Amino acid sequence: MKHLNILFVAACLVLGLSTANAQDENNPWAVEIGVNAVDTFPTGLRDGQEKEDGLNGHITSEYFNIEDHWNIMPSVSRVAVSRYIGSNFSLGVAGTINKIDKIGDSRVNDFTYYGADGEIKYSFRELIGGSNGWFDPSLGIGGGYTWLDDEGFGTANGIASIRFWLSEHFALNAQSAYKYAFDDETGTKHLQHSLGLVFKFGGSDRDGDGIYDQDDECPDTKGLAEFNGCPDTDGDGIEDREDACPDAAGSADMNGCPDTDGDGVADNNDNCPTVSGPSANNGCPWPDTDGDGILDKDDACPEEAGPAANKGCPNRDKDGDGVLDKDDECPEVPGTVARKGCPEPQITVEIMDQINEYSRTILFDTNKSTIRKESHAAIRSMIDIMNEYKTANFLIEGHSDSSGSASYNLELSKKRAAAVKTFLESKGVDASRLTSEGFGETRPKASNSTAAGRQENRRVEVSLRK
Repeated sequence: MKHLNILFVAACLVLGLSTANAQDENNPWAVEIGVNAVDTFPTGLRDGQEKEDGLNGHITSEYFNIEDHWNIMPSVSRVAVSRYIGSNFSLGVAGTINKIDKIGDSRVNDFTYYGADGEIKYSFRELIGGSNGWFDPSLGIGGGYTWLDDEGFGTANGIASIRFWLSEHFALNAQSAYKYAFDDETGTKHLQHSLGLVFKFGGSDRDGDGIYDQDDECPDTKGLAEFNGCPDTDGDGIEDREDACPDAAGSADMNGCPDTDGDGVADNNDNCPTVSGPSANNGCPWPDTDGDGILDKDDACPEEAGPAANKGCPNRDKDGDGVLDKDDECPEVPGTVARKGCPEPQITVEIMDQINEYSRTILFDTNKSTIRKESHAAIRSMIDIMNEYKTANFLIEGHSDSSGSASYNLELSKKRAAAVKTFLESKGVDASRLTSEGFGETRPKASNSTAAGRQENRRVEVSLRK
């Protein structure tokens, strides 16, 4: 039985010293030094014991009868080490020594008391007052081994304690443990009270700013608690990580940068940080290079003086087309006002060919100059091209085949050319740009001896008028 008890205590000690190594909280270690008191009286009667034996009282009776029942050594008699393992739990081991001269109400010769115990405790501190609360009650369980002189026995322990935190690292601990003895022959169940000073340690603070590494967002750079351990080098109230100018004090609306000239452009973006200027000019005032009173940003001719009415440009028309250079998109080439000083586009042979492709599809009623409706679309396409080249003048030519008399054919071709000219004018082509002429059968394009040739000769053509 004794061997089993020793193995049980050893297992508790190993658990307390090894499992705790996984913890990584701030100051996980705690050492306690204090005194202990052993009391057998208020632990209840032993099996078969009579009340009048006087060795033990009823459970919890005379719990604080220090003078009659407590065994106390007037010196340091308890040392404990514990480690926080997370979720408000801690594991620990404790060693105690005492002199026993009272068992219940009886006086005995001094026994030397040794105790070695392992324990796991749950703290209610965070639930009651938060992680910084001063009141820290705990409940726990554990096991150990106790010796009275040369006799030893194992115990199962129930623990209640209260720590009173005097500072971040120091606390006063008051604890009571009920120790149930496994060995009925040599074992004695008893209460062990203790009072000790606790010192916790083990937290890492690499940069020495008073903020532990696990809570420090900048663990290698000394910083401020208000910024979770990160610095504010220039002291402007904006931490360096959020500060565009961490070495120069500034304002929040400038992302931590100064604005020396007060122009609303932060110095780090201001090309003229000591002279006020608009943001559109990178913080610099607008220049007036030609001195005409018009700032370069508004001056169409920033290097030549000119009146405001002329957008800062001199009143010049280099190409003589009646459009001042300031408004002339082609100042070196004469043009028209309608085209902002640029010349009209010149019509090409390819364009004329396109016009005539449409004109050759124009149809007339038989022996008449009336244009048939199915030809209107082709004529409108001709109009679109003619209006694009407004400086070009056109001759509308009428032609016929050799059927009938020459005089009749000449007259009919003139009427048909005139009908096309009139239609063009009615749809927006300037009449001054159009003339018409009939040539009868005098300019055939194909032989009049075949029907196909005669059909090709009955046509309207357009040419450029010189």
